[in-house]
Amino acid sequence: MGGRSSEREVSLESGRNVAEALKSLGKYEVVAVDVRDDSLDALPAGVDAVYVALHGGWGEDGGVQAALDARGIPYTGPGAMASRIAMDKVKTKMVLEMKGVPTAAWSLAGRDTEKSPLPLPVVVKPPSDGSSVGISKVSAAEGWAAARDAAFAASDSAAGGSGRDEVLVEEYVPGREFTVAVMDGEAWPVIEIVASGGWYGYEEKYRSNETRYPFLEEGAEGRDAGLAAKLEDIAVKAYSAVGCRGVTRVDFRVSPLGRCYVLELNTSPGFTSHSLVPKAGMKTGLTFAGVCDRILASAACDR
Repeated sequence: MGGRSSEREVSLESGRNVAEALKSLGKYEVVAVDVRDDSLDALPAGVDAVYVALHGGWGEDGGVQAALDARGIPYTGPGAMASRIAMDKVKTKMVLEMKGVPTAAWSLAGRDTEKSPLPLPVVVKPPSDGSSVGISKVSAAEGWAAARDAAFAASDSAAGGSGRDEVLVEEYVPGREFTVAVMDGEAWPVIEIVASGGWYGYEEKYRSNETRYPFLEEGAEGRDAGLAAKLEDIAVKAYSAVGCRGVTRVDFRVSPLGRCYVLELNTSPGFTSHSLVPKAGMKTGLTFAGVCDRILASAACDR
């Protein structure tokens, strides 16, 4: 847990929660490792498996996964290649389109791009950061420059200097937001994200107690008839397209016409008090500790 990315504090909270949960089961000797640089130097000898609670940076871009593969140590979550793809929003878009998984229209913008390459409204995102850091919605032309610069600032910060020369510009899909956790190829119950004001940014994700997370029931009627099954099916297809294993969270927007668009995949989802994967796992009948145990049981490596 920990790491050096902008998500360090969130990762530390996730890691503490997971460590306490696994300890409570009474069947593991748990050692919490605060990773302060991009290496496994802090990892003690004799480890049987690693629960990856690192968010962003080296924890999700395939770095820690490749290092653990080299040592032959099983770990939770997808392998190095899938992690590299999912961490890179542009590569994810390319793979999803290639595999026929629906995703919102997108383009790229450079540091000097004077206006949005797509019709407004759009969402501007750093290509390789998480937790909604540096993400902005642009509804009017005068908001473009600030959103572009915020995305580049987040990208540069994540890179520890000058980041990439392009940021992702995505069509804003009006409608509703959902997320689906996929565990070993099986979708867990669908959660809707209902944020105050309709925007699910960093504050709404980690700070606000007003954001609601109702489950989308399988037997829903009216406009929601069949939506849960549709989202679960697409989530599993996205998970398979990127080559994931273990646990991954797939985020969606659903238009007023009921069209489902995959936004991104999170290969190291949070385990904070506001996090959605543990909520979904607990909906299946597991305890919080049981969710952690189930994920740990999926640990593998590619050596």
